[in-house]
Amino acid sequence: MQDLLRRYGPGLTGLICLLVAFWLVMLVIVPNVTLFEQSFRPYLPVVDIGGPKDTYSFRNYLKVLDGATETSLFGIAFSVPVHVKTFFQTIWYSMVVTVVCFALAYPLAYYMAKVVRPRTVPTLLLLLFVPLWVSEVLRAFAWWIILAFKGPLNVLLQGLGLIEDPIRWTNMGYTGVMVGLVYTYVLFMIFPIYNAVSSLDTNQIEAADDLGASWWRIHWRIVLPHAKPGIASGAVMVFMLSAGSLLVPSILGSTTSQWFTQTIDQWFKDALDWNTASAYAFLLLLLCTVFVSVAMKVFKVKLSDIAK
Repeated sequence: MQDLLRRYGPGLTGLICLLVAFWLVMLVIVPNVTLFEQSFRPYLPVVDIGGPKDTYSFRNYLKVLDGATETSLFGIAFSVPVHVKTFFQTIWYSMVVTVVCFALAYPLAYYMAKVVRPRTVPTLLLLLFVPLWVSEVLRAFAWWIILAFKGPLNVLLQGLGLIEDPIRWTNMGYTGVMVGLVYTYVLFMIFPIYNAVSSLDTNQIEAADDLGASWWRIHWRIVLPHAKPGIASGAVMVFMLSAGSLLVPSILGSTTSQWFTQTIDQWFKDALDWNTASAYAFLLLLLCTVFVSVAMKVFKVKLSDIAK
């Protein structure tokens, strides 16, 4: 705060703090508190709101356990609530998207930070930023066209002789969703890792190389531990954004790839039951937060590392 006062003066500093407080209170805290309160109340006709039937309970949250569907795991068939299955599928494929994003982002981030000439980095960053100039809706529809039955991808693969008949990519479970999510959120993995690797002293890499360390040992023992905060930050952002995405699963999803946010959207728009939708939304937020916290504990990552 003292730095802000010295740099901008009391007037401009007060205005900045006021705008930040307005954003936090009116656009974050109040809507979430309202939804949280509504999630414990039943869905009632207007005439019954505020009456004896309008009481607080966990009924909306327990609806996630309604309905059962058959599923199998490691060849073992069992019954599970349909919305619980949807939630765990969302978590699983969000994890897959996070891992794929890391596999794509780490080599590129290391290349920009330690291999390419410094004067070339701005050009590469500009090229990476170009997709962000287009809305997420247009990017999702672009991939829908690419993955279409007679789209450019099938035409290219047939032209190269890799496939004989066109493939229905968007009907292959979660394939289209994962492709769209990786393309949409991979930049949120690249930039934190790039910032972390950029701060690594190149002399450490050169010293390890002079001592005969192999390239994979250099990355495993030097680069990856140093980039751990950036990797953790990128992983949290990609995972949470993927689990909370609605546009990409709605556009690129198949008939068998239900995302949990689509279930929430159906409660909001189709059933017009905002109370149950609010409960499902907070369940998603709470359980994803717990999952991320457990993952941070397992990989020994602190919150201060992510905030760097």
